[in-house]
Amino acid sequence: MTRPDKLTFAWISLLVLSGATTIVAELVNLGFDPRVTGTLVLFLALMKARIILARYLGLAEAPSWRRGFNLALSLFCLLLLGLYLGPLL
Repeated sequence: MTRPDKLTFAWISLLVLSGATTIVAELVNLGFDPRVTGTLVLFLALMKARIILARYLGLAEAPSWRRGFNLALSLFCLLLLGLYLGPLL
């Protein structure tokens, strides 16, 4: 059996992360803290965005560009997290 190529592996990773996002989002209905579940959903979205940038947009072959995009994306997610958690505290 052959190993899947990088795009197929990225696609499978995105499917798994999307399923995990759905499960985490449903935890609110079971009484979990919305701050924790919201933070986890945002983190999973960040991981999916990093996979898309690295594999589908080809930034895996350009490490300096990938670091720059990851930094900007991480800072944006931190801003979103602050905006989300601010009113809940």
